[in-house]
Amino acid sequence: MTHTPPPASEARQATTAQPSGSGPARGARLAVTVFPLLILGGAALALLMPSTFEPLSAGITPGLMVIMFGMGLTLTLPDFALVLKRPLPVLLGVAFQFGIMPLLALGIATLLQLPPALAAGMVLVGCVPGGTSSNVVTYLARGDVALSVTMTAISTLLAPLLTPVLTLWLAGQYLPVAASDMAASIVQIVLIPVVGGILLRLLLPRIVAAIQPVLPWVSTLGITFVVMAVVATSHDVIASAGALLMLGVVLHNVLGFGIGYLAGTLTRGSTATRRAIAVEVGMQNSGLAAGLGGQYFSAEAALPGAIFSVWHNISGGLLASIWGRRAR
Repeated sequence: MTHTPPPASEARQATTAQPSGSGPARGARLAVTVFPLLILGGAALALLMPSTFEPLSAGITPGLMVIMFGMGLTLTLPDFALVLKRPLPVLLGVAFQFGIMPLLALGIATLLQLPPALAAGMVLVGCVPGGTSSNVVTYLARGDVALSVTMTAISTLLAPLLTPVLTLWLAGQYLPVAASDMAASIVQIVLIPVVGGILLRLLLPRIVAAIQPVLPWVSTLGITFVVMAVVATSHDVIASAGALLMLGVVLHNVLGFGIGYLAGTLTRGSTATRRAIAVEVGMQNSGLAAGLGGQYFSAEAALPGAIFSVWHNISGGLLASIWGRRAR
């Protein structure tokens, strides 16, 4: 998730030149500091008391729908207009998101010789759209926030088509893939809630603006819920293959940052543009990957997404801290 919808509207309104003590900056820094701790704490709790939290698995799909609805509430129509104004960085970033990250995941799974279920889950992480927490990380990293929000929105809307097709192509060698059913689920989990959130913001802008500060927390609790459910149902696999899987997740994320930055250089854009694309490509909607992995493969296949949910919020915060101290 994956992804936690950040205060994207605040980040869009603020400039990256703002002092670190400003309101939006304080909220954003709190997000990348507290959110990973909550998710990590939830995962540890589920690992220690798996039987207590295993029943949560029944609520993964509703939890993801709430998260994506919250993302929709952070989006506005001008976010999509950027595709027409600056098509190259948007399209190149999305192309790397769906073109390179899935292949990279497959390569890592093959290199590490992951078991079939974990390999399929790893590939699924590579096939999902960008994580929405990339927006707030981009803001803190002094990147182009408008570009980040637009790439997240576009890749999310493309997910019902591209995620099932790519998963069938790359993960089908490990486990059977019901691509059409997966596409229908992504429409239900992603497309309908996101569009619903956008429409509600258009119809009731004042009410939505009033609840904007709460949305990141609602989303984070949703992601924590998903992670706890996945970890609780797969604690045995974590004990046996956790270290190897963690290595794969870290490699995928870090290499994604590097490949995304390379994509940014191809646009000949500013440093802010390169940072935005790097963060967007490197951070996946891993909450969605965990949900789909558990629904269409197995509890073990949901693990890469769950671990990625914890790790990419930590790595994103570290990257934002490093880049945020550097001038553009």
